[in-house]
Amino acid sequence: MRILQVMAGRSNGGAELYSTDVMLSLAEAGIDQCVALRHSAPRFNTLQRAGLRMAPEVYQSGVKIIQRFNLRRLIRRERPDIIHCWMRRAASLVPSAAAARAAVIGWFGDYEELKHFSHCSHLVGCTPDLQHYMQAHGFPAARSAYIPTFPSVGAEPALDRARLNTPGQAKLLLTLSRLHPTKGLHTLIKALAALPGCYLWIAGDGPMRASLETLAKQTGVAARVRFLGWRTDRGALLRAADICVLPSSYEPFGTVILDAWSTKTAFIACDSTGPRTHIRNGENGMLVPANDPAALAAAIETVTSNPELQQRIALTGYAEYQARFTREIVTRQWIDYYRTLLPSPPR
Repeated sequence: MRILQVMAGRSNGGAELYSTDVMLSLAEAGIDQCVALRHSAPRFNTLQRAGLRMAPEVYQSGVKIIQRFNLRRLIRRERPDIIHCWMRRAASLVPSAAAARAAVIGWFGDYEELKHFSHCSHLVGCTPDLQHYMQAHGFPAARSAYIPTFPSVGAEPALDRARLNTPGQAKLLLTLSRLHPTKGLHTLIKALAALPGCYLWIAGDGPMRASLETLAKQTGVAARVRFLGWRTDRGALLRAADICVLPSSYEPFGTVILDAWSTKTAFIACDSTGPRTHIRNGENGMLVPANDPAALAAAIETVTSNPELQQRIALTGYAEYQARFTREIVTRQWIDYYRTLLPSPPR
């Protein structure tokens, strides 16, 4: 089985992190892979050190038509059985004739227009609803699939709160998120104003950092907020926190749910699509209306003041992670799915 992985993203993000984790897990399982990835991509060296064949030359030009030509040349050289395109930018580079040479998978982590995946023979979504979305927009059910994500946290111990100037006795909230308008971080900062005993760590980068820092000052909580930037020690942050919060107003899934579950960290989210699909209120997490700081503050107060509830939702989430979303379970699903796409051997 020869797989050509195509990732056109150039920065840090959930999809970039998950896709490279899948590639690394497949490499550990002995799957032959070549990866079309920019040399400047954050985890290029990690994949190369793991023994994957890297093909940054696909992106040596910033012109899309040249990138498509380079990818066509790479396909001819590699002769893959399967071409796996991570998100629409990668799928849009696939030449029209590629599906005649190999199965072409387009991976959905969001509700993208199917026109960007017109050269894909198969589509895979990271939630059941994304699979339904593909089918509702005319893609054949027999060629669409659902394979979940898995968390990307390490086994590192809890980070010492003192390193981030945070009192050990404080109730600590953590959010792992791009600093983007849809992520609802303004809602969380406003909620913090009603939670004087709580501190907040915000781990992530994005265009809203300056405006969020201003909001923290305006609401009088700046002394209790830590902007951490992009972090690679998600496990250490989660294990240091009392609650992981996902305040997004729009979230197709949110692998951070699994990050929290895998570390037995209580989880609270706003009622966007992904969390609504996976969270049962009061059982494996808490759900509140989006864009409602008062409701979010009330849910946080309920959990932080009730240790039994906090432990229950943390342990129930962990049990669901163990049953359905471990790296081993999801990697096996990818390998099994790839095998269904291989050409039948001649009789």
